[in-house]
Amino acid sequence: MDQLKKNIIIIIILITGFFSCNQSNLTTSRKIIDDTKIVESTEIFKNPEEHSDDVEEYIDTEYIYFDTIGKGLIIQNSFPKGGLEYVDPTGKNYVYAVFWTRIINQANVPFEISIEIPTTSFELLSSPDNYFKIILPTKKMSIDKVSLFNYGLTELDFMINPNLQRLTSLQETIHPKSTSSFYVVTSFSKGLKGVVRAGLSIRDEHFFYRINDTDIHIGQLNIKKQN
Repeated sequence: MDQLKKNIIIIIILITGFFSCNQSNLTTSRKIIDDTKIVESTEIFKNPEEHSDDVEEYIDTEYIYFDTIGKGLIIQNSFPKGGLEYVDPTGKNYVYAVFWTRIINQANVPFEISIEIPTTSFELLSSPDNYFKIILPTKKMSIDKVSLFNYGLTELDFMINPNLQRLTSLQETIHPKSTSSFYVVTSFSKGLKGVVRAGLSIRDEHFFYRINDTDIHIGQLNIKKQN
């Protein structure tokens, strides 16, 4: 009888441990952000009109910004694709990676985004002597392209010739219940050891674009007041 009790206790411990491990595996890197703190969350945004289960596997980070009534913006940033080399007209080699960002407006008011892409190069903090640029292609991103090579970005001449197909700014109004998606290409002076991660986020209504451990200020967010 004592042995039976011991076996039952062991089974209960194993079952508890199994479910605890599964719960920890369900935790994602997504974050809900309010004015005072950042907390981990497993919440996933689902839009029945354009959500696809295939999209989730390409999302690296997802930030949710609440307003006073619990609604606001969602910013989704993708994993990289590419990692290939190209040669500029002078014969210099570069390595590029393609990302996309989607901004979803769940609020009841429009948001104006104003993004200015710096034309200068920045040194990556974790990789001295490796310089990068942030490039904004003119080609429009759509979520149905997530499974394609380079997320469907096929014309890369803008990296070789800076006078072609490159935006230096993006100004757009995102209306309630609408989204905006765009490509971002990172260009490095040499290859990196390890992974490359990048993404857009908001701090104090200013946009920052992160390349691994380096943040670049690239614009601001304005809330359009209702009449």
